Amino acid sequence: MAHKFTFYNTLARRVEEFVPREEGRVSMYTCGPTVYHYAHIGNIRTYIMQDVLIKALGFAGYDVKRVMNITDVGHLSSDADTGEDKMVEGAKREHKTVMEIAKYYTDAFFADFDAVGNKRPDIIEPATNCIPEFIHMVDTLLKKDFAYVAGGNVYFDTSKLKDYYVFSSEVEKEALQVGVRDDVEEDPNKRNKTDFVLWFTKSKFEDQALKWDSPWGVGYPGWHIECSCIAMKHLGEYIDIHCGGVDNIFPHHTNEIAQSESYLGHEWCRYWFHSNHLNDKSGKMSKSKGAVLTVSVLKEKGYDPLVYRFFCLQSHYRKPLEFSYEALDQAVAAYGKLVKKVAELKEDGPVDEAVKKDFEGRFADAVCGDLNTSMAITVLIDVLKAETNGATKLALIRSFDRVLSLDLEGHAKSLSEGTSVDPEMESYILDAIERRANAKKNKDFATADAIRAELLEKGVEIKDTREGVKWQLI
Repeated sequence: MAHKFTFYNTLARRVEEFVPREEGRVSMYTCGPTVYHYAHIGNIRTYIMQDVLIKALGFAGYDVKRVMNITDVGHLSSDADTGEDKMVEGAKREHKTVMEIAKYYTDAFFADFDAVGNKRPDIIEPATNCIPEFIHMVDTLLKKDFAYVAGGNVYFDTSKLKDYYVFSSEVEKEALQVGVRDDVEEDPNKRNKTDFVLWFTKSKFEDQALKWDSPWGVGYPGWHIECSCIAMKHLGEYIDIHCGGVDNIFPHHTNEIAQSESYLGHEWCRYWFHSNHLNDKSGKMSKSKGAVLTVSVLKEKGYDPLVYRFFCLQSHYRKPLEFSYEALDQAVAAYGKLVKKVAELKEDGPVDEAVKKDFEGRFADAVCGDLNTSMAITVLIDVLKAETNGATKLALIRSFDRVLSLDLEGHAKSLSEGTSVDPEMESYILDAIERRANAKKNKDFATADAIRAELLEKGVEIKDTREGVKWQLI
């Protein structure tokens, strides 16, 4: 029997107990990245919280099957079906083909996704793999009179629905008003302002790079349809949980429900899980602000990606989280202290099963109670302070890491073997290596040699190799 599990269901607008359609099994769909640019750390926060949800469900006794799409066609630069396809935009910016852009940014996305301790979905499907499925769904919606052809494109007719604004009429209507700005060109083909494109033909954009034959002309799918079709292809007519960021609620997830339930003729997904934004001092993280702050950039600056995960877990997924380097440095220090405490533990005797069961119960209550990750970390800290032996503490740390994925034991082992350093020291070493590289670039060899000597004094030896500068403790 699985542990009772609750989280905030956006569709019901309240925290609800999760009950899957099939006992013990969970089908989950996640909106994947549009691979026209790097995923910033705000995007990665969303995927970290989804990863914790999946692992917490596993901890509670559920078997989770997760599907994720990769958007490599059809996502326009405005959610109002206007502007250029984001993939074409990326290709022009970098003078590459759309598929080169898609491959490069998909690889970059998964490098960052993996680095923060996330488990990859069971199935990952690019939109360009599923064109026949999209055409079939569009054709069915036309036959059922939920769609119409106008100006060569196929549109979903939202006036045919009892309630288009399924998540919250006020929130979505407000979002729609925000979306309708003076600089957004109105589509004269739409019968209703909220209608959305299911299939574009070349009448929309002559320069669209990826086009396919369809009954309505050569063209390409709208953004929303890909998630519905990919979810149904791999999970069937019902899914238990659909995940995304809060910015997906309207119009993307609203439109997914509209087309999916019209196509199927029944309820599609009962539970919707949304993570809030990561902000910096100037507001929401965004790709339109210039340089994109990624997990890889944090790594280059000397931060362990798992410290960024730890930073995210200290906050609740439904709250906006403000990022600053000062806050991340505090997370570095707190994470380093935990690693140090774990490094001091010894496997000394048998595990106290009663103590283990008690702490695992407290941990389960935290992660299964609307994903209270900060409380889960408090339980972890309580374990380290507890009056019990090292073997019991290590058993609990391993148990909790099935959900938290912070690899405290791995870092502690490296620290105690002297093959690693605490995050603060690592940051200093990487900064020194960068300063030395800049000095060499500027032909300031005296400074470069001084930095090498400075590192040697601290017990760190550096070597220049073909793969770059390597360091080791001596």
